[in-house]
Amino acid sequence: MDPAVVIAVVVFVFIIAMVMVAYWALVLRREHKLLERIAPKKAGAGRQQLDVLKPDEAMSSVGSIDRFLRASALTRGIQRLLDQAGRPMSVSVFLLATACCALLTFTVALSQSGMLWGSLVLTGIAGAVPLMYVRRRRQKRILKFEDQFPEAIDLVARALRAGHGLATGLGMVADELKAPVGTEFRILFDEQNFGLSLPEAMRNFARRVPVLDARFFVTAVLTQRETGGNLAEVLDNLGNVIRERFKVRRQVRVLSAHGRITGWVLTALPPVLAMATLIVNPKHLGSLLSDPLGQKLIMVGVILQVSGTLIIRKLTDVEY
Repeated sequence: MDPAVVIAVVVFVFIIAMVMVAYWALVLRREHKLLERIAPKKAGAGRQQLDVLKPDEAMSSVGSIDRFLRASALTRGIQRLLDQAGRPMSVSVFLLATACCALLTFTVALSQSGMLWGSLVLTGIAGAVPLMYVRRRRQKRILKFEDQFPEAIDLVARALRAGHGLATGLGMVADELKAPVGTEFRILFDEQNFGLSLPEAMRNFARRVPVLDARFFVTAVLTQRETGGNLAEVLDNLGNVIRERFKVRRQVRVLSAHGRITGWVLTALPPVLAMATLIVNPKHLGSLLSDPLGQKLIMVGVILQVSGTLIIRKLTDVEY
């Protein structure tokens, strides 16, 4: 292996190790302060005022970095995306993972190939890996929420018919159902239970859950509070509409399965053939990788490949 690659990898690992050591040191220091706060005080110590307000979710365990991240609109968007994905990581960890993937890929690709533009393309792809992972987690969580949401609406409707209030119905959903529906309804119940008005808590719920059915639910509840009416009957109708939409969605997925499979095959075919050619006959693509014209052709091919993938995905993404 090239000595430059070895040095770059060693430096990269050293930097990551230093960052992790600093992170854990700060975390342990924070835990030590917490233990000091909950430890019994000596006799005669003054009585301290307790903070009963729940603090905002920190974007980083380091105070200065947390304040810096909160000042940016981009990090607030990332925070919203992570919240919708179930908070698999903090904003600082997400940014650190993105930077690490991009830096390591750029260092290895540039040292091995010597192609600046090709290394930049691979760096962009590697840097998008954490974002793709979070978006995948978000999509799976949204699909699971949509599957559980009709049951939550039915539970609220039954609670209303039994004579309970809406807040009690929300609390029953939070207690009875699993995540992610139970988690989101728990946040909704706690917000309105600890002082936030119900309309504002419902609007926060709609912003936090990017699901059309959740917005229908919020609209139905707020409309009923302003104009009156039988909310239980409205929720029953909404649950039936959501189940019918599920049937349509499943039919659409069945009808578009051929197009989606074709898109995956066409997307995976060029890189798989290139890797197979490099394994079977590495010299076959040597001139393409070393010649400047070949490098430009590779760049054009990658751009066309990504564009074709996006077009096929758009064609097979049928609205229902």
